[in-house]
Amino acid sequence: HKTIAPASNHLGGSLLNLLTFIHIFLVFERTSHEEAMCKPKTNVVFLKVHKSASSTVMNILFRFGEMHNLTFAFPLNGGSQLFYPRHFMAKYVQGFSPGSTPQFNILCHHMRFLQPEVQRVVPSTAVYFSILRNPVQLMESSFVYYKGTSSFSHARSLEEFLHQPYRFYNPKAGDSHYAKNLMTFDFGFNPDGDVTPKRVHLMLKAIEASFDLLLISEYFDESMVLLKETLCWDLDSVVSFPLNIRDSSTRSPLSESMVEKIKKWNRLDWEIYTHFNKTFWERIDRDIGRERMQREVRALQQRQAELADICLQGRGSVVPKEIKDSSLMPLQHGNAKILGYNIKQGLDKKMEHMCRRLVTPELQYSSALYKKQFPRKLQTPKAAPSVRGMPQGNTFRGPVA
Repeated sequence: HKTIAPASNHLGGSLLNLLTFIHIFLVFERTSHEEAMCKPKTNVVFLKVHKSASSTVMNILFRFGEMHNLTFAFPLNGGSQLFYPRHFMAKYVQGFSPGSTPQFNILCHHMRFLQPEVQRVVPSTAVYFSILRNPVQLMESSFVYYKGTSSFSHARSLEEFLHQPYRFYNPKAGDSHYAKNLMTFDFGFNPDGDVTPKRVHLMLKAIEASFDLLLISEYFDESMVLLKETLCWDLDSVVSFPLNIRDSSTRSPLSESMVEKIKKWNRLDWEIYTHFNKTFWERIDRDIGRERMQREVRALQQRQAELADICLQGRGSVVPKEIKDSSLMPLQHGNAKILGYNIKQGLDKKMEHMCRRLVTPELQYSSALYKKQFPRKLQTPKAAPSVRGMPQGNTFRGPVA
């Protein structure tokens, strides 16, 4: 006799197989959807605001672009900035062709922002971001770093400058922007405009309309976690060592009265900073949450400590005279002493390459990437018109100092 299995068993087996198939399909679909939702972004515009940890961010972008063979919108002839302090124009970019489809992946060199021109250079899918710094510390840093400019060169101290700023400051001077509302200027606005509620409102709205993300240098680790989330990059892509930082011996303590004078003098910058400091934390609460942010920051700091242990002699930065490899010497400018790093000896080739990239100053790194992207071009950097004491092409760098 032929034994026939009960119909219910057939149905049960078929149903089980069907449910298994549906489960696998849904898992696959969900994974594919998540991957589609979170594919690493490779088109990026970074407005490199002066003296705001921006050299460190630039190193992160250089490393990511190099690793993924992305193209950079380099200044003509390999300069270090896009004809700053003029407003940005697409024609300042090496290899730009009028009428062609925007072709460059990453735009990150110093510029004065002008979005219609930027849009001619990078794809429409680009993520726009920048990083801000408390204007009080920014001005103290600028006074040291840009001491050779017309506004600061005759002031014996920042206190003397703030006591009678218009004794030293001439808004018509070509380098006056270093002395007042520097962030406002970098975003493309008039740093000497009247501070009215309407003007401030329009300026903030314009920045919000142009930029996807505004980071805060005082919360650098949190900023890098937020950047990682926004760009869908991995942890190692946003690991960094602080670059272009100033030796503490050149820092000056600020009295309460000086702090208030700086805020008043840089009122537009103060409005930008306080507004986007608020939206920064609102975004963290909305997109990540404080608890997860703390975990992510710990993971980032742990990874950076591991790499410091692997890569660095002494595990930290050193003063210029102690830097042993001249190719790792950062530009020394103004009255600032810019710190650098020494790499450990005896690392294998792959690790030495990674460590070196983490500590290579921006001018050297930019030059190396330019030569890689334009190998046949004659390497004769042409400087843009200079402002007093500040030749274009090898200055204007901007991390926390």
